[in-house]
Amino acid sequence: MKKLTILLVDDEQDLLSLWTLRLESAGYDVITAESAEAAMVKFTAATPNLVITDLRMGEMDGMALHRAIRNINKSIPVIIITAHGSIPEAVEATRLGVYSFLPKPIDGRKLLQEIEKALALATVHSQESDQASWRRDIISQSAIMEELLARVQLVAGSISNVLIRGESGTGKELLAIALHKASNRAKKPFVPVNCSAIPEALMESELFGHARGSFTGASKSYSGLFMAAHGGTLFLDEIGDMPQHLQVKLLRVLQERTIRPVGSTKNTPVDVRIISATHQNLEESIIENTFREDLYYRLNVVMLELPPLRDRREDIPLLVDHFISLLNQQNEKKITGFAPDAMSILLEAAWPGNIRQLYNVVEQAATLSTTPLIPSDLLHHTLKENPQKILTFDEARREFEQRYLVQLLQTTSGNVAWAARIANRNRTDFYKILNRHNIVPALFKN
Repeated sequence: MKKLTILLVDDEQDLLSLWTLRLESAGYDVITAESAEAAMVKFTAATPNLVITDLRMGEMDGMALHRAIRNINKSIPVIIITAHGSIPEAVEATRLGVYSFLPKPIDGRKLLQEIEKALALATVHSQESDQASWRRDIISQSAIMEELLARVQLVAGSISNVLIRGESGTGKELLAIALHKASNRAKKPFVPVNCSAIPEALMESELFGHARGSFTGASKSYSGLFMAAHGGTLFLDEIGDMPQHLQVKLLRVLQERTIRPVGSTKNTPVDVRIISATHQNLEESIIENTFREDLYYRLNVVMLELPPLRDRREDIPLLVDHFISLLNQQNEKKITGFAPDAMSILLEAAWPGNIRQLYNVVEQAATLSTTPLIPSDLLHHTLKENPQKILTFDEARREFEQRYLVQLLQTTSGNVAWAARIANRNRTDFYKILNRHNIVPALFKN
């Protein structure tokens, strides 16, 4: 039987060594970390069954570690130990989901009892409901992704069609798979189709099937991808690239819930949930008459917007650790991570290619690295664009003020009195602000 794994976190090396020996003698595998930051790296790579952490540590304390762990996996119990414990802290920790809050000095038997109870409870919960399995492949700890995933879980229970929008490389297919896994169709097929990858002449046959002899080369009947997804989910990626004549046929399928294979005179009922995705602005495509408005509303019953990587930078360390773990398994290497200055470059990069580009950069750096800790020098070879510096608060405020003032003066055609009233500033102060940004109101007059 496989041993259960405990992640032990404390900034005192002596205590780590002592409790490692005791827990290992009790039959557990133990992973140790001397800081919460290091613990998060090991947690992502190893996924322990239980976490025991000190409360007072460095910049990130035990409660912050607990919150970060819950963002990834709510089913793993956390026990917090501290010499600074108090009843209010214990109550608050319990309210926030900490399994147990134990004071120092630690009673060995009490701790082992708490460990056994926590692991038993976690096992029961796991058997009763595998609630996190549907989102297991989505690596995230950011609030914006948590909001999105909460909406995914809410949408999963319906049969409504879903449109996923997001830039290239943000993981639209991964989100579609998560939605399928969270739905009651999870045990049925998930069939992905890239509408931009199938030649236009073959797309109708691929989607709806064809009868034998319906065209040259059709030596046997083919049921098509809609029937392959019967009872499950059909994922239409890059739906904006679908030819217009097929948009009409797809609309009819969505309305009638039947398909007619090429060369056939018989309609066949089909039960499929449609999840579509695009990086294009379909509203503009409708205006340009390249995408049907009626089809758009059929597909866009529920819309999910995937944020670009630059809007969820707090996920970059988690994603990097996950990619390194995968690459280590594939290449039999022992890369431990990126040097601090290298990680700073990753955190500040523009990432126009989003998660797909991040994986490519990590893979190249890991392949070229001759040391376990990847140096920043390798990123200058793999990152093709200059890092996008994260603005300071003052820089961001100055940039916002400039945009705001320009927009205000454009709206008022350079009328300072009017603009000052909208901005809720007196005219003298408003002129001072304009002068500070070297903005001349006369340039905006009609």
